[in-house]
Amino acid sequence: MISDVLSWLSCPHCATAMIADAGPGSRILCEEGHAFDVARPGYVSLLTGSGGAGTADTAAMVADRVDFLAAGHYAPIADLIAELAREADARVPDDACVVDLGAGTGYYLARVLDSIESAAGESGTAPRVGVALDISKHAARHAAKAHPRIGAIVADAWAGLPLRGRAASVVLNVFAPRNAREMRRVVHPAGRAVVVVPEPEHLGELIAEYGLMAVDERKGDRLREQFGGRFEVVDEVPLGRRLELSAREVAQVIGMGPNAWHAEVGRVVEGAEVTVAVRAYVLAPR
Repeated sequence: MISDVLSWLSCPHCATAMIADAGPGSRILCEEGHAFDVARPGYVSLLTGSGGAGTADTAAMVADRVDFLAAGHYAPIADLIAELAREADARVPDDACVVDLGAGTGYYLARVLDSIESAAGESGTAPRVGVALDISKHAARHAAKAHPRIGAIVADAWAGLPLRGRAASVVLNVFAPRNAREMRRVVHPAGRAVVVVPEPEHLGELIAEYGLMAVDERKGDRLREQFGGRFEVVDEVPLGRRLELSAREVAQVIGMGPNAWHAEVGRVVEGAEVTVAVRAYVLAPR
């Protein structure tokens, strides 16, 4: 899987191209000789230092996310992302990949690759490969197995991304940190970024009860300001639904994200009906 995306990667130390190592063992090299071991689960770490490793998702957070997403609760979000990404990808006739910045377990990227493959089959073009970038090695371990055409990379969203410029037909960013400068560098001029953020009412029923972080009422305005010099918003699509969650699922939806660091997950003893509310933005590079 790493070999499938190797041509899109660049060395985090010297920015030269990456190549497969012909010697024994499983690792990749850059043209200047910097070497990186491929972990047994199939991902490779291209971190250059400790970076933001202290904020990386833990094994427990990733396990909660795997179980919650597998139950299909966020499937409508994945379907929306896949539809928007497929339309965006069709704009790029050149060879390119799909990049997911803050990919987590690879759930959304896998759905996008299947959607694009379906369209590619109709047109006779080769399917895209996907690069899943996340600072959590626990997330990367799952992303590496989420789809046969995903290459999972441990990388810091706030550092220079270990990717070639103009590599991506689509850059996904779903509930994750956003580096507008690097996203603009790696997206193809005809490509798009698809960014998904929570709306203020998202999981609102749980905020007061369990001490969750409230979503900024100006989140959409701040997103436009963040990307304004490098991208323009060409479409935005809201999505809302209600979910009936068991006590275990309430604990999982709290525990699988940033709220896990401070929310009172241990107090969850009953299920709840909660609001899911997100907004997807499609951004075109300026």
